[in-house]
Amino acid sequence: MGIISDQLYETIMEHCHGEVYTNPKTALCAQASDRFDRNYGTYLSYFWANNNITRDALGIKKGSKDEWVRCHEGDLPYSFDIKSTIKYHRNMTLKGYPALVYSGDHDSAVPFLGTQSWVRSLNFPIVDEWRAWHLDGQSAGFTITYTNNLTFATVKGGGHTAPEFQPERCLAMFRRWVCREPL
Repeated sequence: MGIISDQLYETIMEHCHGEVYTNPKTALCAQASDRFDRNYGTYLSYFWANNNITRDALGIKKGSKDEWVRCHEGDLPYSFDIKSTIKYHRNMTLKGYPALVYSGDHDSAVPFLGTQSWVRSLNFPIVDEWRAWHLDGQSAGFTITYTNNLTFATVKGGGHTAPEFQPERCLAMFRRWVCREPL
């Protein structure tokens, strides 16, 4: 991506040996890690997202949105007053609104088993049993479809923000779902 120099990347690879950068075991790894703050990509995303070329490509009309700022916990004016959204999902799907619920299978923040559990708690009958879905002849994850237009899918290799980690698989999944095609 060109976010850091080749030299810094090589130094990190040579001296950190796959260690967690927040707790380096050697002085050389610590120095290299300090040079590469792991939030650097987030920092650079600010400049990318506010670049006029990017904004034009995304179709953001001039004057419609000021500066883009990445949101994170603690600095947005809202409170966590909704403990569970399950009743809202049930209400919307029972009214016939289609829903695609997906999780990356490498999500360490919210493992797919937790998402699958709340989907199952809706107790909707199964229309299409648990099965692999494919992209380019390879498994891209697993899916199951329930009544009330509810589809649950996993994205193979996807992290907490699955489209960030597996954009092609997520786009294929979304396109099929929007077009009412099976995953």
